Amino acid sequence: MDTKAFKRSLQQSENYHRKGFGHEAEVASVMQTAYQSSLIQQIRDNNYRLERGAVTIRLAEAFGFCWGVERAVAIAYETRQHFPSERIWITNEIIHNPSVNQHLRDMDVGFIAVENGQKDFSVVGSGDVVILPAFGASVQEMQLLNDKGCKIVDTTCPWVSKVWNTVEKHKKKDYTSIIHGQYKHEETVATSSFANKYLIVLNLPEAEYVSNYILHGGDRAEFIAKFSKACSSGFDPDVDLDSVGIANQTTMLKTETENIGKLFEKTMMRKFGPSNLNEHFLSFNTICDATQERQDAMLSLVEEKLDLMLVIGGFNSSNTTHLQEIAIDKTLPSYHIDSADRILPGNRIEHKPLGADLVVTHNWLPDGNIVVGVTSGASTPDKVVEDAIDRIFALKATVIV
Repeated sequence: MDTKAFKRSLQQSENYHRKGFGHEAEVASVMQTAYQSSLIQQIRDNNYRLERGAVTIRLAEAFGFCWGVERAVAIAYETRQHFPSERIWITNEIIHNPSVNQHLRDMDVGFIAVENGQKDFSVVGSGDVVILPAFGASVQEMQLLNDKGCKIVDTTCPWVSKVWNTVEKHKKKDYTSIIHGQYKHEETVATSSFANKYLIVLNLPEAEYVSNYILHGGDRAEFIAKFSKACSSGFDPDVDLDSVGIANQTTMLKTETENIGKLFEKTMMRKFGPSNLNEHFLSFNTICDATQERQDAMLSLVEEKLDLMLVIGGFNSSNTTHLQEIAIDKTLPSYHIDSADRILPGNRIEHKPLGADLVVTHNWLPDGNIVVGVTSGASTPDKVVEDAIDRIFALKATVIV
């Protein structure tokens, strides 16, 4: 399928909408009330620091809603304003934040159900309005919705679209796209749908496995089994790894994406020689600015003297999880929560350790004066951060110091 031609044709359709509908003023008022915070602005204005009683809050200097997320949410709200009586669906969560998604449900926006790993589009009828979330949607989903005669409102983040354009360049040269990402993540599913041949690597160890195979060969059956859910149909590692291009899920850990790119550059140089590198390797910078800024701010924050780190964001938010990883790498006690409701009475917190199920930890706030680092993922409104900080202050006030 010529995905580039299809996308161009779709964007020229009268049923396709990529911008808002002129309701910015009404939406801005809702966004300000629901998501912005005077307390968080106060902390920003005070050099990202707030002391109250025995608690000092140290806020990361870049955190929370990014431009792409804010844009997607605003367009989704405008969509309901513009189509007050039409049925509106969204192909996935608009962003990975439970309060934002609940707000859309309250506005009578339906979410496409997933059954046995497949989205059920049978509920969508001709003329319905369908919102594509900030992570984008696969080419196949867009084609299905277009064929149904739906009105498509595309809120895909421009940084994600930039990655798609990179994958198109790989395809044009018949290169395999090696995508640093999570094969189940909506963004990576969408990105891979634009590729002809692709292989998804989760992390540097998986990339090193592939690199070793390129240089030395190996057990083909083992390779195919290892990446059975993370490669294009009919992928052959003995044929399809001669020329590769690097792409990424925009929310992955920046340093790891960079290291994976360098690894494959060196790998292809070793195999084919420096003079032939450009015939076997392509790389473009597709690391999202907002993701990078939040990770850099977190790296700076964990160098300070902190007693613990609170990371706020959806449990299925990739960029939030990577912020937590930074705290873990510093052996700093860290707690990943998705809302202030996880901070419980009696000095308890319900949180999600990395790669594990929810647990409740008792006495998580130490006695005496404490310094708490706080950050949030790119899908987390400031109001959610404010609520969590207020809970910490209230909880600490009841703890004997």
